[in-house]
Amino acid sequence: MTAPTFKQLRRSYGFDEVAIVPGDTTINPEQTNIELKIGDFTLDLPIIAAAMDAVSDVNYCVKMGKLGGLAVMNLEGIQSRYDNPHDILDEIARAPQAEVTALMQKVYSQPIKENLVGDRIRAVKKAGVLCAVAVAPINTKRVAPVVAEAGCDILFVQSTVTTARHISKSYHGLVFSELVKSVSMPVVVGNCVSYTACLELMRTGVAGILVGVGPGAACTSREVLGIGVPQITATIDCAAARDSYKEESGRYVPIITDGGMRKGGDMCKAFVAGADGVMLGSVFAQAKEAPGAGFEWGMSQPHNSLPRGTRIKVGTTGTLEQILFGPTSLVNGSQNLVGALRTMMGVCGAADIKDIHQAEMVIAPAITTEGKAWQMAQVMGKG
Repeated sequence: MTAPTFKQLRRSYGFDEVAIVPGDTTINPEQTNIELKIGDFTLDLPIIAAAMDAVSDVNYCVKMGKLGGLAVMNLEGIQSRYDNPHDILDEIARAPQAEVTALMQKVYSQPIKENLVGDRIRAVKKAGVLCAVAVAPINTKRVAPVVAEAGCDILFVQSTVTTARHISKSYHGLVFSELVKSVSMPVVVGNCVSYTACLELMRTGVAGILVGVGPGAACTSREVLGIGVPQITATIDCAAARDSYKEESGRYVPIITDGGMRKGGDMCKAFVAGADGVMLGSVFAQAKEAPGAGFEWGMSQPHNSLPRGTRIKVGTTGTLEQILFGPTSLVNGSQNLVGALRTMMGVCGAADIKDIHQAEMVIAPAITTEGKAWQMAQVMGKG
């Protein structure tokens, strides 16, 4: 009897299963260009802080902007619901683990206040840096005009899974092609993990795509819903869509790998897999300036009957500047991210981000353990 072929699975890969092959030519790290372009804006650093309440408040957005990167503020979180967000953040950080989900369900049940949306954006803009904010598709049509009027620079529209085609009972749901034409700022949309979904989103005219479903440290989508694709494969597939769309339209739309990166090596692998930029959450939640006080929880707030995220303790390891530029006080690769990226590009002979897309990558499940018995023993407390 011939075996059935209803489902044919293909192998997919995460960060720990691959390695970057050094190039035949090397280049001085300081000569590398790591800029990221989103619409008409150019960022010195291709590194974005995630739209999480535990990461990006007004102060963090300003600090990140002055260091050359970008932090995205969650406009459906505590910053837009409370006049005194720091008091609420402290309450979440101090809550016992057994009580924190119920507390967050209560905290996030408060309505979004449009006056606070404008106030937060204007506070960031007053500091002279780019302002980026994130909203979910369901609230975008209502909030977008307020965001535009307040002078926001980049709008992120994010949900666990976002597609160009959405079936709804509403009379006229969010249509990205209409949204792009209605606002005067670049629109970045996420999240997706497949070639076809990415390509269709790019065809709506958006300025960037976020790649990743469920890899975040505080995200529970993969456990609760069973959805997602490991980030290396997801990035490769969406990079292929970006290149196809460039051939089709002549327009280059950057993809930003979002989530699952714990250290510089993971970030570097994302760029070799095809990313133009990366979005990090837990790494930046460890900064002294982060409002989560050593904790992190996802952008997707707890549902009243199905919690979709969890508070995790990440600790505080250093300043934001130290995480980005060093000097590093840790050996786990979670600090001096910019130095790691430039060094990796140097040993691969890549002068810019598009060059590093051409670097070779190999399947290497032993890359983090080969020859590392002493290091592993120390980590486990046996050394």
